[in-house]
Amino acid sequence: MRILRAVLLVGGLVVLAVLVVRVGLDSVLTVLGRLSWWQLVLVCIPYGLIMAVDTLGWRYAFMSSAPPYSRMLAARTAGEAVNIVTALGSVGGEAVKVWLLRPAVPYEESVPSIVIAKTTSTMAQALLLGVGTILALAATKVDVDVIWAMGALLGVELLLVGGFFVTQVAGLVRRVGRLLTWSGLIKDASAADDLDARLRRYYRESWRRFALSVSFHFCGWLLGALEVLVILYVLEIPVGVVTAIVIEAVGSGVRFVSFLVPGSLGVLEGANTGVFDALRLGASAGLAFSLVRRARQGVWIGIGLIVLVVARMQAGGAPAAQRRPA
Repeated sequence: MRILRAVLLVGGLVVLAVLVVRVGLDSVLTVLGRLSWWQLVLVCIPYGLIMAVDTLGWRYAFMSSAPPYSRMLAARTAGEAVNIVTALGSVGGEAVKVWLLRPAVPYEESVPSIVIAKTTSTMAQALLLGVGTILALAATKVDVDVIWAMGALLGVELLLVGGFFVTQVAGLVRRVGRLLTWSGLIKDASAADDLDARLRRYYRESWRRFALSVSFHFCGWLLGALEVLVILYVLEIPVGVVTAIVIEAVGSGVRFVSFLVPGSLGVLEGANTGVFDALRLGASAGLAFSLVRRARQGVWIGIGLIVLVVARMQAGGAPAAQRRPA
């Protein structure tokens, strides 16, 4: 898997280089030249709001009392940073989140919350894509190819998310214990039985918390559209709220289907370039938008890694990778 992701990372870099050549470096730099240092700081603020709201979505993925919010926010910040910088995909960061919560809750409670939060977040993501598709249909200026692409992404996402949800509700998690062991979320396959029971109990008895988790995650995805508006504002590319939601919805769907590619590098840039061109905003604007968002991503990766380093220094123990949950 690591070799595959390394190959995909190299492929993403190649795609990005080709995009820069085809779009034109000068035209991209012209758009980026409108960005000053304080505007980059402004661009980073919406993601902080997204993290805060998404942490609330995770909080309601616990069946009972959740850990302190501040600890969860720190764990999420560090975990998402590790998700991006490692070649393990999203499982590396999830293990970090569980490890950082260990002083507040046992692994038996935090691991199910990670699985549930992933489920509710992806459901909310699909909901955003559905809303974006409806808005695109209602907006006459959206190219039909964009609408078809959004419909296809929505279909794939609904199929996969539905399958993942049914797997949990139907009690099939214990049958994939080996996969969970490989991912590092559990120490041995026998722990899958306990995880399976906890997941089914949550979905049977905690529908209110489940609905709140989906709702907060959906708000987090909507705040992604706010981030789009802020980035395009500082780049002096005026767009409306509907267009921003469409851009964020397409991007979220592309990130979902390209999860094997580290950071969706190259794939996301290509999608943004195509969508911006179809929306008559210009391919160079799409690529510049992607690069500014990567810069914001880099800032938050740095913040997350600092949080992780501080947590490890305070713990004075083994790295998260060596402390796998039981």
